[in-house]
Amino acid sequence: MADTAARGFPSGIATTGIPTTMRAIDPAGTGGPELLVPVERPVPRPGAGDLLVRVAAAGVNRPDVMQRQGRYPPPEGAPSILGLELSGVVVAVGEDAGPEMIGQPVCALVAGGAYADYALVPAGQCLPVPDALSMIEAAAVPETLFTVWTNLFERAYATEGDVVLVHGGTSGIGTMAIALGRLFGLTVVVTAGSEEKCAAALALGAAHAIDYKAEDYVARVAQITGGRGVQVVLDMVGGDYLPRNLRCLAEDGRHVSIAVQRGAEATIPIFEIMRRRLTLTGSTLRARDAAFKALVADELSRQVWPHVVAGRLKPAIDRVFPLDQAPDAHRRMEAGDHVGKIVLTMG
Repeated sequence: MADTAARGFPSGIATTGIPTTMRAIDPAGTGGPELLVPVERPVPRPGAGDLLVRVAAAGVNRPDVMQRQGRYPPPEGAPSILGLELSGVVVAVGEDAGPEMIGQPVCALVAGGAYADYALVPAGQCLPVPDALSMIEAAAVPETLFTVWTNLFERAYATEGDVVLVHGGTSGIGTMAIALGRLFGLTVVVTAGSEEKCAAALALGAAHAIDYKAEDYVARVAQITGGRGVQVVLDMVGGDYLPRNLRCLAEDGRHVSIAVQRGAEATIPIFEIMRRRLTLTGSTLRARDAAFKALVADELSRQVWPHVVAGRLKPAIDRVFPLDQAPDAHRRMEAGDHVGKIVLTMG
């Protein structure tokens, strides 16, 4: 288990009065947003290495929508209750989880279960909530931070001075990539689907924003980079975007796939990959084991969390809904009009 004490968690005060049942969004079937009705479920009990968190807020993410639609089943062992990230207060701990955690405000990445009054969290996947973050902001950090950090900085080796192209610039992933790029010296070029969204991305710190509906992003990237191309493409689109993305890459460029919204297959020019020494990689995070996620949390606590504590890194919040309005939260996600993160509150 990761050493949570090294992440700045002080000693806590025991919390009592944990109920036996809770509200949760746990759809019985798959389909539309109307399925997201709160139901009563037992409060889970922490096992070895687990924390029980009284949830304050939960981030809403695209995989939640896909799970509800039946297109993204939870990995084996994950709760059927929706939700991949949360903030809240630790109220109980399992064996080996550390009693000093009780009473501490945390945010965490989870494999499921966040849309509920209480959720189990592996202790190694928690980060402390500093004074600089509200609980709503804290709930909007883990999923995009873990995803962007592992893919943009670890898989794509983005370093200071690199130019990176990020599709979906006003999504949760896109806005986090802009924020991290600003902190770590990257020039972030994004695509977005309207003039208004491009303006929002620029206001958040993107160096350039391309309206992909109004112009050819491949041509604009060439213009922006003087024909040299970008060092990294972070892509959540897939499908026919992939060969176009490769045209945007500089020699020795790296392409990272993290979603396939336009399709899981593509035709690519193999010889161009060879000739320009391009690297194609990608990853999924949800199914990775707790040990891997704990390692990432430890790295984030050292490399990124000081910026969070100092107030230099905050998520972009689009809209906040109470739990019983989860259908409206999913409708907003599906409409694609959001800029930043959508959050559910349990209060």
